[in-house]
Amino acid sequence: MSSSDPIDDVQIDGDMIRLGQFLKFSGLLDTGSDAKEIIGEGHVRVNGERETRRGRQLHDGDVVELGGHEVRVRAGT
Repeated sequence: MSSSDPIDDVQIDGDMIRLGQFLKFSGLLDTGSDAKEIIGEGHVRVNGERETRRGRQLHDGDVVELGGHEVRVRAGT
């Protein structure tokens, strides 16, 4: 992914969401079992680093990448 590719913002309720939940909420994956498998296999990056913990807490500004798509967490107020 090049730096000119857009990063989509996804608004969440509250100030934190777990990675597995976010992947479903953002539409990057369809189910929790998909999230568990994809994360466990190391296909997800958070802020540029490979992440294998489904329960990883995401906060405002964190960027999640999967399959060439980047999505930024935007916390609600």
